[in-house]
Amino acid sequence: MTAPAPGGDIAIDVRGLTKSYGGRPVVNNLSMRVRRGQIYGFLGPNGSGKTTTIRMLCGLLTPDSGEGTCLGYDIRRQSKEIKRRIGYMTQRFSLYQDLTIRENLEFVGRIFGLPNPAATAQAAVERMGLRGRENQLASELSGGWKQRLSLGACIMPSPELLLLDEPTAGVDPKARREFWSEIHAMAAEGLTVLVSTHYMDEAERCHEIAYIAYGNLLARGTVEEVVKQSGLTTWRVTGLDLREVTRALAAEPGVGLLAPFGTSLHVGGRDAAALERAIAPWRDNPALRWSRDETTLEDVFIDLMSGAKDNFK
Repeated sequence: MTAPAPGGDIAIDVRGLTKSYGGRPVVNNLSMRVRRGQIYGFLGPNGSGKTTTIRMLCGLLTPDSGEGTCLGYDIRRQSKEIKRRIGYMTQRFSLYQDLTIRENLEFVGRIFGLPNPAATAQAAVERMGLRGRENQLASELSGGWKQRLSLGACIMPSPELLLLDEPTAGVDPKARREFWSEIHAMAAEGLTVLVSTHYMDEAERCHEIAYIAYGNLLARGTVEEVVKQSGLTTWRVTGLDLREVTRALAAEPGVGLLAPFGTSLHVGGRDAAALERAIAPWRDNPALRWSRDETTLEDVFIDLMSGAKDNFK
């Protein structure tokens, strides 16, 4: 990895970032801090402002207001310095479809002015498990192999920070797991990673997470802290037909979460006493089995979404 830029132990430190389009705030007064060597998960639904935030962090977009640093450099005045020190993997495959894996990687090496593009490309091939596919056209690769190629291209210049924008969308579970194993290996070597995702299992692999919905930061911390801060009490009810229970509880005060999972239903709320009163009439039904359940990150995600206002409606 390259020598660290100024900024001490903090890789990203921004305050009050705001960006609007057509008078609508896409990112609204967002502040966040990411430590070096950390895998930081950036969660939120599609259209929540994650990509816009990432682009402001790396100098591709200028915020309407707010300030901060990325790798110790001012995001407004020193974007060129930031761009030299990051790897940015976009949502869509951005390399050349009509070039081979080797040709794509060597081209990236030349663009960055690396002293030996061929050797650096081969090192990326080895690290990303692409040996034997070097001469395969990028257009012929599956989503998982394209993902590996993209990540290999990102790490060639030895960045200090990786910005990964929903990198595993549409990729099969095995490829996702292999991708995350590599991300953790890189973080163990000192690389900082900011990754946006809406997969809960991926969020749970991060050291810390932030949840953004329609431009507003709603929660942040470790997964355990975010779950605890939600204040949710959760019950699980199982039975053959839960439609009537779902319809009835949806209208009850105290019920803020109704999430079906197969033959079971998660029922949750922030007021434990009100939730108990809501489910009480159903507790003695012999066709239903009730049990207290641990609140999951997905429960929190659904609860936060139910209270978030879409700023484009």
